[in-house]
Amino acid sequence: MAAMRQAIITVLLASGWAIAAEAQTVHDDILPAAVIFATSTGYWEDDGNLLPVERAPTTTQSVSNQDMGRADAETRQRHGYYKLFAVRQPDKTSKVFLQQIAQNDAGPAVVSTVELQEISDLKPYVTDIRPENSSGFIKEPGLFATVYLKTDPAAEPDGWTVLIDEFGDITVEKATN
Repeated sequence: MAAMRQAIITVLLASGWAIAAEAQTVHDDILPAAVIFATSTGYWEDDGNLLPVERAPTTTQSVSNQDMGRADAETRQRHGYYKLFAVRQPDKTSKVFLQQIAQNDAGPAVVSTVELQEISDLKPYVTDIRPENSSGFIKEPGLFATVYLKTDPAAEPDGWTVLIDEFGDITVEKATN
């Protein structure tokens, strides 16, 4: 009787580990482990003829665009939101990126991705990223978010604002109170 109980427990434990391992494998590719903070906020819209958010890169890795198909974009009005996220580097500092996401019938699609060099050049330790408004309802086009970071691991974090105005112009600067 004890041997049968032990065999049943062993089978249940082994099947539980297999299910847990399968569940982890299925979800590993959803968000890379190096992405430590992310927020989706703000909104944008255009008539399909405006260029995606871009900046002149200062390194070869600064910009990676995924065009949603120029012919498709030109035939209809586009709209979407922004995503701001931090990616941890091997030295534990972070790079900060901004994505412009289009809302399509097939689901969200990345229009552009740019590295925010003003922040990444600081070699920061990002401690948080927060949108101006967490209600999910933004009344005006653009983005306003704050990236909290340290340039020294022992220091208190500073806030840096990321602002995109209604024309798509990006401003990144140290927050003032």
